[in-house]
Amino acid sequence: MSAPPTHVVVFLHSGDYDRVHQGLSIAAAAVASGRRAEVYLFWWALERFLDGALDDPDFMGRDDVTNRFESRGMPTLRALLTHLTDSGRFTLAGCTGSLGALGAEARADASGIALWLGWSAILQRTAGVTDRFYL
Repeated sequence: MSAPPTHVVVFLHSGDYDRVHQGLSIAAAAVASGRRAEVYLFWWALERFLDGALDDPDFMGRDDVTNRFESRGMPTLRALLTHLTDSGRFTLAGCTGSLGALGAEARADASGIALWLGWSAILQRTAGVTDRFYL
């Protein structure tokens, strides 16, 4: 019998609120079960974090979902991120290639993203991880 997986990796490419929320929720479920979670930000997801657009749900053209989300007290992206960070079992990383493509290098230091990596390093860090999610 093999050892249970020790961590979960989430690759966030889309900046759509629902996809980012799903990715952070997956990571939150992992840390709640005692596992480590790593979330890697690319392109539009990275841009959402650089813009600090983590507080208000924005489900394009779906006011009904936005209202239900808020009335049920579902956690915002920022609340999920705070929970993950506080767990001590979470790593948030940004892709340097996406950062450059967005022309946002000057915003990296103030982003709150402490770890910046390119694909070579990301592949090394995530080698062998079976629980990977791409959103």
